[in-house]
Amino acid sequence: MIENDTIKLLRECDSGTKMGIKSISDVIDKVESEDFKKILNDSKLKHEKLENEIQDELIRFKDDGKDPSMMLTGMSKIKTNIKIGLDNEDSTIAELIIDGCNMGVKSLNKYLNQYKSAEEYAKDITKKLINTEQQLSEDLRDYL
Repeated sequence: MIENDTIKLLRECDSGTKMGIKSISDVIDKVESEDFKKILNDSKLKHEKLENEIQDELIRFKDDGKDPSMMLTGMSKIKTNIKIGLDNEDSTIAELIIDGCNMGVKSLNKYLNQYKSAEEYAKDITKKLINTEQQLSEDLRDYL
């Protein structure tokens, strides 16, 4: 059970980091403010570092990880394109990223509770990802 919960939790973190990296990549070139771009770039680097850590752990279990669902990715892309198409302001992009962070934090906390038997290091990775999402959300509030 411990190994199973650990793998499942790591898979959800894998999906979350990939979604975060993709979301940031999709909008960073549309951002006007250089400070805003720096915040996004720094967060993307943190997500990539966590993604590498997660991948290393999944490789130990001979697991391929988990990509974000195509439906979620597609819906996110459509929402992003529509909102930015209507209002290409930094505030719109900040709102979109903050919404994504909030969804990520909610989901990751749910998985932490769901996979209680996961090993502590997997829980720690999840908490680092939650903190990364929360920090990005806080950093972007000035751009709303």
